[in-house]
Amino acid sequence: MLRATPWIAALVFTVVTPAAAHAQDFPARHIRVIVGPGPDIVPRLLGPKMTDMLGQQVVVEPRPGAGGVIAAQTVAAAPADGYTLLQATASYTINTALQTSPLDLGRDFEPVVLATTSPFVLVVHPSVPAKTVGELIAYAKANPGKLNYASSGVGTPPHLAAELFKSMAGVDIVHVPFREANSALNAVVSGATQMMFSIASTAQSQISGGTVRGLAVTTKEASPLVSGLPPIAQAGLAGYEVVGWNGYVAPKGTPAPVIAKLSAAIAAGLADAELRQKLVTAGYQPVAKNSPEEFGAFIAADTAKWRDLVAKANMKEN
Repeated sequence: MLRATPWIAALVFTVVTPAAAHAQDFPARHIRVIVGPGPDIVPRLLGPKMTDMLGQQVVVEPRPGAGGVIAAQTVAAAPADGYTLLQATASYTINTALQTSPLDLGRDFEPVVLATTSPFVLVVHPSVPAKTVGELIAYAKANPGKLNYASSGVGTPPHLAAELFKSMAGVDIVHVPFREANSALNAVVSGATQMMFSIASTAQSQISGGTVRGLAVTTKEASPLVSGLPPIAQAGLAGYEVVGWNGYVAPKGTPAPVIAKLSAAIAAGLADAELRQKLVTAGYQPVAKNSPEEFGAFIAADTAKWRDLVAKANMKEN
């Protein structure tokens, strides 16, 4: 038995050395962060911190189009070596639920870390006679089909947030999709549509200016990003929750030691007080340190929620 020990040790060494050596050498060149739908401000703010931690330049590359499919395909086809990352958002779990992409965020990528979250804000035009979520639901029930809600497009998080609201509240509100978020919000400001679920960073200025009325936020708890507004779940629709989020995923098969190194670098960047304040100012709440496994569970739960809504609302053909 004792004579076999060196042979066993040598075998183990040959098995684990390639991955370990790759992690020790990583990164040896610049890292790309591919961005699909949504703003690229989170990876652009995080990039310099990641560069400092990893010792290599982090480059942000926008790949818009097809609701995120182009960006996702770019990363999925890249070598599984940690040098190409995808900024993951709720758009990708929604794409999986709607079956608008051949790629599944949970199946075809390796989770790295959840970086930020943000609420959506339920806003209405001042002409809408509702000052609370409860009053809005009552008004919608009394006037089926008379309220229109704007979104930044079919299959986007604001669209699904409104459809979840409709499903849970049992109301009939008509969807009016726009090409992007600013056009949708402008339609509410003008009164062309009566309501929408807006991203926090743009909603706040319109609420402050009185051009729209903020009713509530979509997160489970009140958000410091939008002061003075209650959660929808506590203001008339128990159990409602929609979270906007940004995270990082890598191609499937990326070695775990490389994933761990990337996750640690991003977490260290998010711990920086100056960066955290910049993110908050931009409308994003930095997330506490989390593991790749925890982020993977988050992705699975988000996907399951949207799949359930798609099935209940029969949205696959929308």
